[in-house]
Amino acid sequence: MAKSKAKSKNKPEKIFITGGLGFVGSFLCKRFLDAGDSVVVYDALRSFVSPLVDPHFATYMRHRFEGLEGKIEVVQGDIQDYSRLRDALRAAKPDRVVHLASFPISDLADQYPHEGVSVIFNGAHNALDAVKDLGIKRFVLISSSMVYGNFRYKPCDEKHPTDPIGVYGAAKLASEVMTRMYAKRFNFPFTIIRPSAIYGPTDCNRRVVQIFIDNAMKGKPIVLHDGGSGELDFSYVEDVADGLFLATKKEEAKNEVFNLTRGEGRSLKELAGIVKQYFPKVKIVDKPTSLENRRPSRGALDITKAKKMLGYQPRVSLEKGVKKYISFLKGHNV
Repeated sequence: MAKSKAKSKNKPEKIFITGGLGFVGSFLCKRFLDAGDSVVVYDALRSFVSPLVDPHFATYMRHRFEGLEGKIEVVQGDIQDYSRLRDALRAAKPDRVVHLASFPISDLADQYPHEGVSVIFNGAHNALDAVKDLGIKRFVLISSSMVYGNFRYKPCDEKHPTDPIGVYGAAKLASEVMTRMYAKRFNFPFTIIRPSAIYGPTDCNRRVVQIFIDNAMKGKPIVLHDGGSGELDFSYVEDVADGLFLATKKEEAKNEVFNLTRGEGRSLKELAGIVKQYFPKVKIVDKPTSLENRRPSRGALDITKAKKMLGYQPRVSLEKGVKKYISFLKGHNV
């Protein structure tokens, strides 16, 4: 009953999501639908990782889109195609725009820097230019904690210096600068979100949690580099989707930047240990870090601002998230 009353107080809006059929986007679509909003998705319908790498790719896709069939409008288009994107936005006339379309993981942008910059930065620029005259209520840019580079202190808050060390983080930071400029120059509200190490069901982009669990299920060893001392702020996908919903809707989020994570720094060794609880026979091996795959030294992000201003409350710990993730995989015979 309380839920229906909450819906009646808020006028339904039209939300336009670039990359809305992706890992995070599919969860976010459902969150907006649950709130009574209508959703238009602009998506290239492409994968940056070959489906041949994972034989369960089709299973992930089917589950990802369950509950969305016939409930959202989908426009197929690449974020790099400015004319196509502009026409889709003009036809949709959305109240709010969430720009999720991007390279899914940082390593790919470093491997393919020209395409990485084109998709991340040029894509964001295209979206900003296409909405500048539409009178939208909010433009939400999904950036990344990679913009901070090596953490100089932990937990890392939004005032931490931005000094990215890779193509991905640099392109995301440049997108933030462009967002601020366009919003100020053309007078529309914005919100910038910096997530970290998102994981959960239907992820098929070879992020670290997926790799560890996948290896364990296949009887392959879990590989740690330099003892697994590196830390990440692992964020469960449903928590992130809830936070994105709040950041898109809340008036308090206007013209603000938020870290949107679990708010805990956990080592890769800890992650491997949690996975091993479910697969006791899995071997954990140590290897030196490859210089070609260096990543910034990170850890916990400070999410105090999101908690106070948005009411953001991540509910899923790494232990609980891994359990839910493994249950999903076993429940779908993956």
